[in-house]
Amino acid sequence: MKELIKVIAFDADDTLWSNEPFFQEIEKQYVDMLTPYGTSEYISAALFQTEMNNLKNLGYGAKAFTISMVETALRISGQKIPGADIQHIIELGKSLLEMPIELLPGVKETLKVLKEKKQYKLVVATKGDLLDQENKLERSGLTPYFDHIEVMSDKTEKEYQRMLNILQIAPSEFVMVGNSLKSDIQPVLSLGGYGIHIPFEVMWKHEVVDTFIHDHLIQLKRVDELLTLF
Repeated sequence: MKELIKVIAFDADDTLWSNEPFFQEIEKQYVDMLTPYGTSEYISAALFQTEMNNLKNLGYGAKAFTISMVETALRISGQKIPGADIQHIIELGKSLLEMPIELLPGVKETLKVLKEKKQYKLVVATKGDLLDQENKLERSGLTPYFDHIEVMSDKTEKEYQRMLNILQIAPSEFVMVGNSLKSDIQPVLSLGGYGIHIPFEVMWKHEVVDTFIHDHLIQLKRVDELLTLF
């Protein structure tokens, strides 16, 4: 694989920095606030269903999550939730837009080594709200290491192929590094590219799929293990 690769792409959330734990903490506070209207399990399930219903029009990220929280609260309360509580929900959602960027172990050091080798083009390939993702990348301090930044509305084969066309490379010259088999790995493998899966400690249930074996798939435990491959 090493001899073929021209571009190494990295997912952002939960690959370069921690993300899902912040969403889970906000959801916990949200659920605790809404316990007068149902059990924790009921509220979480209702919120997840709203998120799934909204994906087509709202996509991913903190803003979509906030709208889904408000919509769910209104529905399960029978429109009776006080305005002050709605305001609190909005503030919870907005706090995700300013969450601290905690780089995962070895990320900066690994990117620095790969950049200095000058053998590969380094890319961020993420999905979600454009402004939010750009802001997080800027706050991370990692921007100088990347040659190209791609923020997709969703990670589909079509979106990956569009990015490959922009980069002017074949799928066989591309490897994607990420924590989600569903979003980061499967579409790239389907195109004929390579995938490196680095699991994160927690996973949003929408991204959970069964593990599998593939000739173009490598499993690692930490991002700095990439330096044993490239």
